[in-house]
Amino acid sequence: MNNDLLTRLENLLDHYFKSDQLILNGIPTVQLMANELGVSPNYLSDMLRIQTGQTTQQHIQNRLIEMAKELLSTTLLSVSEIAYQLGFEHPQSFHRLFKNRMSVSPLEFRDSFN
Repeated sequence: MNNDLLTRLENLLDHYFKSDQLILNGIPTVQLMANELGVSPNYLSDMLRIQTGQTTQQHIQNRLIEMAKELLSTTLLSVSEIAYQLGFEHPQSFHRLFKNRMSVSPLEFRDSFN
């Protein structure tokens, strides 16, 4: 059942990220994901931690970082445009998360491809 829950979460996140949901509703919350999957937020995070070693919040953030890395390396969108496209209300929040996870700023990451 735990693998099924992880698969369902991945499918749900894929759909959320590939649709306009990020722009319309912002970054998905743990509560939203849990509600969509029919489980409690704590149960979802506990099961995900057992399967992946990450909480649901960390998992969502890692998916956002992966999308950001792709956009930074394959588009000419500004960092602010990417932040808004990923559902961040403030580009500074995106910058802070990216730098915390990657140890470089979004611009430094992009510059590494030039």
